[in-house]
Amino acid sequence: MYVCLCKGVTDNQIKDAIAGGACSMRDLRNDLDVATQCGKCARDCKSLLSETLTAQAASGMASGQFVAA
Repeated sequence: MYVCLCKGVTDNQIKDAIAGGACSMRDLRNDLDVATQCGKCARDCKSLLSETLTAQAASGMASGQFVAA
């Protein structure tokens, strides 16, 4: 699904960027150029960022790995 129509960025691209180390909106803006034009995607990007980081942390703890904050 397209999250940022201005730049043509999908939710999968955002998830891939997070898996690649992006951990803030600043990182997503730098990596994918999202939320730099009209800004309508910022809320969805933040939600995706939060959900994905929470899921990664939960899966890391379930496998016995600890994630430094």
